[in-house]
Amino acid sequence: VQLVESGGGLVQAGGSLRLSCAVSGLAFDDFHIAWFRQAPGKERERVSYISSTTGDTYYTDSVKGRFTISRDNSKKTVYLQMDSLKPEDTAVYFCAADRSLSALRLKRPVHWGQGTQVTVSS
Repeated sequence: VQLVESGGGLVQAGGSLRLSCAVSGLAFDDFHIAWFRQAPGKERERVSYISSTTGDTYYTDSVKGRFTISRDNSKKTVYLQMDSLKPEDTAVYFCAADRSLSALRLKRPVHWGQGTQVTVSS
């Protein structure tokens, strides 16, 4: 199983980035996918997730209205469109997959990517 994130980088405050998570080695349609982030010295935070069955989405309060998660089952890829970025969004962003939404909510998904760095300058 591989989850490979891409699209991170350095951007000025107010700018945008689109992260991608390419998934292989599992039945993508059966897995819920989440984005987490971890800033230096802070706990890993669940940013967003998207259900495999209903397409329902979740966003943590700090990113609501600025981030959009989506999935393309034909490409086995999940995206995180990040707009109006703020310096406090700076973190390593990870995608993760699990058959259980509870596992994502508890920050315990079984499959993780290696992460991509997002840095937002002020």
